[in-house]
Amino acid sequence: MDERPLSRAVGVSLCDSAPLLWRVEDLQAVRAQGLVGALLGSLPRVPRQNLKLGRPLLLLPEEEELLTERQAAAALPSTAYQDGEGAELRLQVTQHLEDQQRSYEEQSILALEDRKSALLRAMTSSHTESDDEALQSRLEVLEQSFTFPSSAQAVQVSTARAGLSYRPEARTPLQARWPIRGHDKPSCHTARYQVFRDLRGRGFYLTSAGKFGGHFLVYPGDPLRFHAHFIAICLSLEEPVCLLDLLAVARLGSNVKKTVLLCSPGPDGRVRYTSLQWSGMV
Repeated sequence: MDERPLSRAVGVSLCDSAPLLWRVEDLQAVRAQGLVGALLGSLPRVPRQNLKLGRPLLLLPEEEELLTERQAAAALPSTAYQDGEGAELRLQVTQHLEDQQRSYEEQSILALEDRKSALLRAMTSSHTESDDEALQSRLEVLEQSFTFPSSAQAVQVSTARAGLSYRPEARTPLQARWPIRGHDKPSCHTARYQVFRDLRGRGFYLTSAGKFGGHFLVYPGDPLRFHAHFIAICLSLEEPVCLLDLLAVARLGSNVKKTVLLCSPGPDGRVRYTSLQWSGMV
């Protein structure tokens, strides 16, 4: 496997314990290391769809641990949001909220005028003198009871230069010694991580296999170019497995045209692999 070491640490930010990558150069750096992750963000020009996604990139726990082990990841410094830059950011947020509230009030007035115009057109089409008082009463009731829902408010979405602003000269260089999590974080050297590291060391690409009933989908190359060949299920050597469960996962792998791979790390650090394929009922 030809993987060049990272020249600098990638910046990882935590959102409720989920490791995220926001910067484009960080996404490119981890992809060059064979780590795939999963894109979560919507695209600015087409926000109401989920077929093509953008930043941030969500890392698997095993991918985060592998980067940490290689000293290739560090937590993004939060000091920038506590000094003058943080005060400027809070000022911009406050100004944006004020502008949004001002726009909501203007749109409420316009919506009320439109509703009044529609009522006038409806009642003056068959206008009689006796309808003047009723029309005035309807207009007063409308003005008192009209509410403009905030969900109907029109907002401006920036599409020309969408994305996070990034100034290399204003950011402190990341150091691998900056821990992503606290020291009380439990070790990830479990069966799943040992399997992930071993398969990645063999040149395979791995993604989550939750919807296939396994732990990892194993690709022979970049997932953009290849289909997954294996569904990896991580088990300890001493863990008993029900025969019906083996039959179920073998049939599942056959239905999706993949081989089920039982992965069991041994005490010597080596991982034992057992492949299962469904060949039908005897």
